[in-house]
Amino acid sequence: MTIKLPEPKTKGSLSIEETLLKRRSVREYLPESLSLVEISQILWSAYGITSEEGFRTAPSAGALFPLNISLAAFNVRELDQGLYRFNAVNHSLEPIKSGEYSRLLTAGTFFQDYITSAAAALIISADYTGPKEKYGDQGPKFTYMDLGHLGQNVHLQAVSLDIGTVAIAAVRPGEIEKILGLKGEEEVLYLMPLGKTSY
Repeated sequence: MTIKLPEPKTKGSLSIEETLLKRRSVREYLPESLSLVEISQILWSAYGITSEEGFRTAPSAGALFPLNISLAAFNVRELDQGLYRFNAVNHSLEPIKSGEYSRLLTAGTFFQDYITSAAAALIISADYTGPKEKYGDQGPKFTYMDLGHLGQNVHLQAVSLDIGTVAIAAVRPGEIEKILGLKGEEEVLYLMPLGKTSY
């Protein structure tokens, strides 16, 4: 069943300069849950829709938006443990499968075990079909640029919410794709664990 996310806020109390100053890669998280409101805000900042024309919070080469975000919920209030797919158009989550996946995701990232102390994790994957059709061999390069824009958005939004995160690019080929049930050319590029911290 589709889960409608709370509406994101578009004004905050922390300036962009302050978030840039405080941004760090965080690998230690407090043993606290995250709220669905916080998850909603993080997802919107990553790749949310910001106009009627379909523009988003992150720029994308050719406005193709080839990235997809899945959410692994470990300790999120108002959300069962499991894997979900973010639908940016409807600002909602589509359930993939239920269960506790932190240990499997840890194994899929060459045992970066701080994932198990996080409350949730974003899993960012890319479908290269559109970029390759438009840009040929350059398509993947532009997709990786999109990933950088998205990742920085998450880092800065996380700072404003007292949430820590870090970008994990070391993933075992095919392993997390299998967990998520991805098809075709879609490839996992990043994991970003999320957990409360004290900046």
